[in-house]
Amino acid sequence: MARPHTPEPRTHRLEARIAPQALDLIKRAAEAKGSSLSDFVVAAARDAATRELEEQNIIRLTVQEQRQFVALLLDPPKPNKALKRAAVAHKKLIKR
Repeated sequence: MARPHTPEPRTHRLEARIAPQALDLIKRAAEAKGSSLSDFVVAAARDAATRELEEQNIIRLTVQEQRQFVALLLDPPKPNKALKRAAVAHKKLIKR
């Protein structure tokens, strides 16, 4: 059973300088949403931060790069000397 969401205590403060037009726009958006200015700004910043961090985990490939990636997965090249040395070093380092 899921527990009800309890808000985190607000112990930190964030300040920013903002142009009057931007402040007016944000105030109007917060009012339209029925939210306080502070809650609106914090939620928007949190959403933007989450999206940015998720974006860092996405690898974008062209169609040609996608095809090359799949081809290498399906038919990988034979290990070269450097890869073999790396495997030996890894085996020495990581003992199971």
